[in-house]
Amino acid sequence: MRGSGGSRALQLAIKAGLDLVCATGALIVLLPLFAVLGLLIKITSPGPVFFKQRRLGLGGTVFEIYKFRTMHHRALDLRNADGSTYTGKDDPRVFPLGKLLRKFSLDELPQLINVVRREMSIVGPRPDLESQRELYDPGEERKLDLRPGITGLAMIEGRNSIPWKERIRIDIWYIQNYSLLLDLKIALLTLPVLAFGYGVSQDQSKGEKS
Repeated sequence: MRGSGGSRALQLAIKAGLDLVCATGALIVLLPLFAVLGLLIKITSPGPVFFKQRRLGLGGTVFEIYKFRTMHHRALDLRNADGSTYTGKDDPRVFPLGKLLRKFSLDELPQLINVVRREMSIVGPRPDLESQRELYDPGEERKLDLRPGITGLAMIEGRNSIPWKERIRIDIWYIQNYSLLLDLKIALLTLPVLAFGYGVSQDQSKGEKS
């Protein structure tokens, strides 16, 4: 791993503090947007505003992730052959506004709540489903060595267009080479990914998404 144990611990402590400050500030600033999006979701699709799902956190602890709902209420849970969740480009379970929210990752904004609750970080491995832990190969549980993130290295390197197992490999590399500078680089490179909606839908030829 990059740097000494003490240096790594210090950087992780700084990371935790930055997460809390940035996520709290972002929630305050984005509160009007949350209200508008919540109202639009209620108007365009019957059901709750938020979608909650059990995910794997630090050390394998399970938490409920928050998202703006993008699928029709009580939509079927479709999985790929590898156990990852399915989200094709023309997924009929996603209502029109939900497609827009997904394209620009606006549905992920409520995860700032998870960051404030110290269940997630702003940058880190994307959290897998609770059931996917059973599908990990030997050594892949190392992905659970850091808090999961709203964005991460796998997101800027292809997001949902690359296979789930490849994303795990990328996440493990990130954990092994963690630094605040790497986090800053990932955060900056996330901006064009969000602006242009890169990699939101899975590659149909690979059939993957998480």
